Amino acid sequence: MPSLKEVKTKIVGVKKTAQITKAMNMVASAKLRGAQEKMEAFRPYTSKFNETMSNLSSRATTGGSYPLMEKRQVRSVELVVITSDRGLCGSFNSNIVKLAGRKMEAYEAEGKTVSFVCVGKKGHQLLRKTGKVRKSYRDIMGTFQMFNAREIAAEVSQHFLAEGGSDKVEVLFGHFRSVAIQVPTAEDFLPVQPVATAEDGEGTKKISGEYIYEPSAEEIMDVLQPLYLNVMIYHAMLEVGASEHAARMTAMDNATKACKDMISDLTVLYNKARQAAITGELMDIVGGAEALK
Repeated sequence: MPSLKEVKTKIVGVKKTAQITKAMNMVASAKLRGAQEKMEAFRPYTSKFNETMSNLSSRATTGGSYPLMEKRQVRSVELVVITSDRGLCGSFNSNIVKLAGRKMEAYEAEGKTVSFVCVGKKGHQLLRKTGKVRKSYRDIMGTFQMFNAREIAAEVSQHFLAEGGSDKVEVLFGHFRSVAIQVPTAEDFLPVQPVATAEDGEGTKKISGEYIYEPSAEEIMDVLQPLYLNVMIYHAMLEVGASEHAARMTAMDNATKACKDMISDLTVLYNKARQAAITGELMDIVGGAEALK
């Protein structure tokens, strides 16, 4: 059995750890509020922008003036993996990286080559051992702005258009559903896909509504296409920003509860050690008294 001093030192150490985890939980909770508001405000804009671009892409002439819409035989796939810069958020980052690993294995099984663009330090740290990281953007997820998304989107699109570059691009990120649930998600990024026909409850396909564009769809596409890539990357970064704080808040709450359980167990152990020490001293006193008789 450990000595009283050892157990007491452990109790003091665990109490200090609990104070730190509780403080980190409160900080994450405060940051989550702002990140979640920003993300939820941007979601409708992203959804409508994506819908408009998909509808326009089904009407505009593919290829030529719009090479980012052109479908071609897929030989090379690029995965844009967006994670956080900081840890202590449970399995949030590792789940996104695991999804990237499964995607890589699936594409390589089909004979395709895979490369990664890592946004966030944790994704780079976990994926660099694959030797397939083409570009990394680290230390930007704490204070990212739209110009960061514009820089990433421009670099990815240039590689898509370059000879020998990627033929398909997907964005992998943590989709924020609630404070307790952040789902690793993969979305097609390039080429821009036309809007898919939906099916109603009876299994019949619904036809997309006919729109008359003025000016023409091609002229609108000239303006919107450069913005589309920026919006999709920024949207994914906002989702990861909110998901990171939610995951850290949950992880720190669990850590605080675990510290309390450890303190309870160590307190019981401390009491047992103290009782054993007292019992030993009493036995020594009784033994000495008996010896004097």
